[in-house]
Amino acid sequence: MSTATKSLKKQNSEFSDIDYQLKVLHNGVKDQNLDSFSTKLKETNLFPLTTTGLDIFQINMGKMCNQVCSHCHVDAGPDRKEIMSKETLQECLDAIAKSEIKTVDLTGGAPEMNPHFRWFVEEAYKLDCKVIVRCNLTIIVANKKYFDLPEFYKENEVEIVSSLPHYSEKKTDSQRGDGVFDRSIRALKMLNEVGYGIEGSGLTLNLVYNPSGAFLPPSQSGLEKQFKRKLKKDFDIEFNSLFAITNIPISRYLDYLVASENFMGYMEKLVNSYNPTAAEGVMCRNTISVGWDGYLYDCDFNQMLELKVAVADKKRQHVKDFDSQTLIDRKIIVNEHCFGCTAGAGSSCGGEIA
Repeated sequence: MSTATKSLKKQNSEFSDIDYQLKVLHNGVKDQNLDSFSTKLKETNLFPLTTTGLDIFQINMGKMCNQVCSHCHVDAGPDRKEIMSKETLQECLDAIAKSEIKTVDLTGGAPEMNPHFRWFVEEAYKLDCKVIVRCNLTIIVANKKYFDLPEFYKENEVEIVSSLPHYSEKKTDSQRGDGVFDRSIRALKMLNEVGYGIEGSGLTLNLVYNPSGAFLPPSQSGLEKQFKRKLKKDFDIEFNSLFAITNIPISRYLDYLVASENFMGYMEKLVNSYNPTAAEGVMCRNTISVGWDGYLYDCDFNQMLELKVAVADKKRQHVKDFDSQTLIDRKIIVNEHCFGCTAGAGSSCGGEIA
């Protein structure tokens, strides 16, 4: 760890959490004489990074979650009180209705813990949108009020994307908490029982893998074969696709990297693995991210760093004043954490890019 990064860690109280993260990321590149993300984009004729359209509306429904995962970039947990209001959810629906958006991606925390979650899913379904829910699986078996979620998902043709760090209990529980693996397996079986992940059912169940340490994910296709073979053999569980996602060095994962003295090596790895093909396909180019309070961001990671969309009219930074063309014309805000989405095969909410 560099002297500058150690100093920042010791003096964390002098900065807001966001300022601390941005300064550590900046020093992690500067102290090693590595190119900044903006420099890499310029070298590959991608700066400034611009949009390719507005196809996906990703909504953070709140930071409350029934889990406290070690890698969580949202810093979610049971004690978080930030929850999107019904008024803001209605503003999201209004924005979707007057745009060309046809995919709504719901995330959190655990989005299902928002008291208006089911109402919103039903309303989005009425707008003929494909609804994706990023479900942590354990919420389904958390208590009886969630037991019928698989049937609810089926009725509304929801696409499920669920994190399962590994097909082994030890590796999953080390990242997501004791007992999470067993509860996840129970939830997956419940989803399979109503047709999710079963060939020909039309009900999509995708899993997400992200590394537990300071390294990049291996081949997505190879991992998918391993997961399918092991989950079928050991638990008779089926799913559609596996997404391999790189851990982005912010929030809890950044804390882990700094505390374990893996930060500098991880940043060097990300920078040296920069892939211009992946940069061309990053999700921020066709997605808008909506924070729990209705403010707009280029992506979920910029949201956690409080980097609102760059538009001249500040009113347009909130979903209540949503304007598609303004957002399509914007330049995307980038910073050093963006190396996480462009390293190797790239990383998006749908897994590999290149």
